[in-house]
Amino acid sequence: MSVLSTSVCSRVCRTVSKNNLISKRLLSRSNSFIHNSGQVTRSQRLRVQERLGACNSSASDEDLITTLKARGLFDSCTDETSLAEALQKPLKVYCGFDPTADSLHLGNLLGIVVLSWFQRKGHRPIILVGGATGRVGDPSGKSQERPLLDEATLSTNVAAISNSVLRILTRAASNPAVVVLDNYDWFRNITLLDFLRDVGKYARLGNMLSKDSVKSRLDGGVGLSFTEFSYQLLQGYDFMHLFRNECVSVQIGGSDQWGNITAGTELVRRVLREEGAYGLTFPLLLKSDGTKFGKSASGAIWLSKEKLSPYHFYQYLLNTADGDVIRLLRMLTFLSLDEIASIEGSMAEAGYIPNTAQQILAAEVTRFVHGQDGLDEAIRATESLRPGTETVLDAAALELASDTIPSVAISRVAVVDNLVTDVVVVSGLLESKGAAKRMLRNGGIRVNNNKVTDETRTIVEGDIIGDNMLLLAAGKKNKLLIRLDERE
Repeated sequence: MSVLSTSVCSRVCRTVSKNNLISKRLLSRSNSFIHNSGQVTRSQRLRVQERLGACNSSASDEDLITTLKARGLFDSCTDETSLAEALQKPLKVYCGFDPTADSLHLGNLLGIVVLSWFQRKGHRPIILVGGATGRVGDPSGKSQERPLLDEATLSTNVAAISNSVLRILTRAASNPAVVVLDNYDWFRNITLLDFLRDVGKYARLGNMLSKDSVKSRLDGGVGLSFTEFSYQLLQGYDFMHLFRNECVSVQIGGSDQWGNITAGTELVRRVLREEGAYGLTFPLLLKSDGTKFGKSASGAIWLSKEKLSPYHFYQYLLNTADGDVIRLLRMLTFLSLDEIASIEGSMAEAGYIPNTAQQILAAEVTRFVHGQDGLDEAIRATESLRPGTETVLDAAALELASDTIPSVAISRVAVVDNLVTDVVVVSGLLESKGAAKRMLRNGGIRVNNNKVTDETRTIVEGDIIGDNMLLLAAGKKNKLLIRLDERE
């Protein structure tokens, strides 16, 4: 079980045990949660139940635009009324991702979430990776020109991003299959003269200059290269190509993509002389203070486990501020709004266990991005370092969490077959043997999460995790990872 099982199931699940919509969804997740103590009174449970009322599946039956608006995932639409009518039948919808790195980051996740909502409502999601547009660079939201990448790097990035998004959306729903396309497949055979003749003649300079991505760069004094200036035409052509050749009706993107998206709808109307191409944008993922959500002191929060482990991804979400967590539960998870309202209400109650909402957010988003195995891995590593925990450690979990705790390298002979109290001092965890013995008598010394009560206890080979790791603790939060080496 996870850190959420008591706090979630006691606070939410048990209060709605007769309610299939809530109980099935939350109770089914509890098996992957780690136990966390905490009591909720009967009156508190009754208040939660009263708040929830008689939940039903109406949220799954509501129209898609209503769902997106209710969850804060709707910013603008080129023709909301017509799109709402068109969505009564299955449509194809795409979101584009340029391969500027070999992984998307947490800020890109909203595009995948919105695609997943379309997918869950019976529409066909298409992932467009910008093998061509990535060679140019989108100026939207950038204060200076992006560095150009070489062919080999672009190819690597295209493959990595395609596989990552495909894996997330394929795992997330059993509805319409996901299609992955690369715009280099059609741009590679278009000459400059053909593009200027067939597309450029329909582009009006006034419209292009009025786009926010262009105006902000020109007004800022940095300027804009012709390469970047032409980006909106390339993205616009993508939409026209997909509309004409793949019957794609909808393009989605962040609010900073509005100019590029409308460039596409304009080309469909001017060149193809057809209606039925729609653009929809969602807000950027920001914290309540206006800064970008998905950036840490050490850099971007990557979606690829090769660049950022599920454990560190989970930990970032676990540290979400109280003022942001409910909004992010609406935007980044697929919990019903009734469930989220219940969580929000419980945060105001006297018996609320701090960080419970963050634990739910971290679990839901980590599962969506990394699957159940990734969530289990993150929770094992998290639980291994929880203050006062008695969780059995394994080498993989400890290695994942190793960069979040102090560590020291000590020779094996100075550790194995030596008293625990001596090792505590030699490692620098406590300053004296007297302090180590006092801490031990008070129940504060642990070896690999196991409490030590015997002053004659020594470190033995069986205590070593993997080939060379040992975790010491003096008190609930003062931990030290010892890495053994073979020096004398």
